[in-house]
Amino acid sequence: MRVFLIYLILLLMHFAVVAQDSISQGPKRTNPFAANPDPNAAVTYTNPIIPGFYSDPSVCRVGEDYYLVTSTFEYFPGVPVFHSRDLVHWEQVGHCIHRREQLPNGINIFAATLRHHKGIFYMITTNVVNGGNFYVTATNPAGPWSDPIWVDIPGIDPDLFFDGDGKAYVISSPFILYEIDLATGKLLTEGRKIWNGTGGRYAEGPHLYKKDGFYYLMGAEGGTEEAHSETIARSHSIWGPYTDNPANPILAHANAAGQGNPIQGVGHADMIKAHDGSRWMVFHGYRNIADMSGGVHHILGRETCLAPVDWPENGWPVVNGNGTVNVNMTAPTLPLKPFPEKSGKVDFDTPKLGLEWNYIQLPDESNYQLDPEKGVLHLKGSELVIGDQGSPTFVGRRLQHLNFTATTLMDFDPKKENEEAGMILLNNGSHFDLLVHRKDGKMLLVVKLQFGSTTYTSKTIELKPGPVQLRITGDRTTFTFAYAQENGVFKDVETVDAKFLSSEVVGWFTGVYVGLYATGNGKKSKERATYDGFEYEGH
Repeated sequence: MRVFLIYLILLLMHFAVVAQDSISQGPKRTNPFAANPDPNAAVTYTNPIIPGFYSDPSVCRVGEDYYLVTSTFEYFPGVPVFHSRDLVHWEQVGHCIHRREQLPNGINIFAATLRHHKGIFYMITTNVVNGGNFYVTATNPAGPWSDPIWVDIPGIDPDLFFDGDGKAYVISSPFILYEIDLATGKLLTEGRKIWNGTGGRYAEGPHLYKKDGFYYLMGAEGGTEEAHSETIARSHSIWGPYTDNPANPILAHANAAGQGNPIQGVGHADMIKAHDGSRWMVFHGYRNIADMSGGVHHILGRETCLAPVDWPENGWPVVNGNGTVNVNMTAPTLPLKPFPEKSGKVDFDTPKLGLEWNYIQLPDESNYQLDPEKGVLHLKGSELVIGDQGSPTFVGRRLQHLNFTATTLMDFDPKKENEEAGMILLNNGSHFDLLVHRKDGKMLLVVKLQFGSTTYTSKTIELKPGPVQLRITGDRTTFTFAYAQENGVFKDVETVDAKFLSSEVVGWFTGVYVGLYATGNGKKSKERATYDGFEYEGH
């Protein structure tokens, strides 16, 4: 009898553990978002959904409209704002940092969070070169956006959370939480560290959510390379303690399931509940390219991707079935509502450049002049060159394709040998240039390659008087620089391995830009370079 009672007690204890585990894990059910379970299933969308250097995405919903922002680092205008009706197709509508008065002392914007509360949009982020953490507000996501409201908290990648009781909170990457007065940015409580992450390095990008009576705290860990991942914990109190998801990480490719995927470095995510009740995650990842030496690299930066999320009641979120994603996705989507396709051709016939164009830091506007009547853009070189502190005369757009062609027609007749102008590729101060200059009375064209402390100059081409067409093409692993005059037949000048502008070589967190550039190499230029159109074609 005693043995039977012991057995019965043990059996009851076993059932209690199983029941408790069922409560903590949530009800088990078939996941409708298994990671592309049928290889013959129709592709519903492709990743990345926003190609090119659009990293650290954050998303919010207003009715059936979705808005998304990304980080921008040293480029101005900063923090692009995108709009979508289906989470797959996105159109840029503005920038959160669009006036030099917002950050007059310089710009270096890390990850941003976008939230909407009681009719107001909030974008909170970190300006790491001057000022720290701040947020700006707008009633229209296209702008205008307010001057910064500064928040005196440590760390980077802040997030705002609005609770149901009317209280608002701010949390930054050390996972330190504060209650905050939204009108002033004043902190209403002492900070409390509420989570340590799961042990991955560089824990960052916290986001808070509330569901089924739990507060969920999600963050990125592992650094923004191959080991990047997304982890999550939860608590019944916003102040903690937080319990780790036993299935962490919920998104990662540094494992057997994701190691062969062309998208790597996945993480820095944000989640959204769609208007039809489905749940989704936006995150960044980069597309690896195999180079000629057998290694891999990426040149486009970290790009915005999308994955479905299954989040059962009282359970944990499951990303695309197994925590990995693919380029070709077969998950059911919202009804697709694409925007009209935009041409990559720019005629410079408008009073302002399009939203895709950026400067390095806050530009000296006297060095840029649009002439809409003639359809040209004039650039005047400053004393600065790429890599100097400040804002050299450069305006460009992100590369968004591994195969691309960029072309412009430039008219430039400098009188001084220090003056140069042309078209360039740029990433983190390293740059490959197709430039025109004068020497010994001759107009010359040359390709210059500068990465780190290494500089290479091609053979020089003597040009005939008059305009010259400049062209840069990319073919996954190489960049080719070419020119044309008179008969319009392009001649190649130089081809270079693209990996020398990759993040693996030049460092930092950005991707390659293509753009227009002029410099006086230490002196203010007297002559202007005139650009008659610009065309970017991805293929």
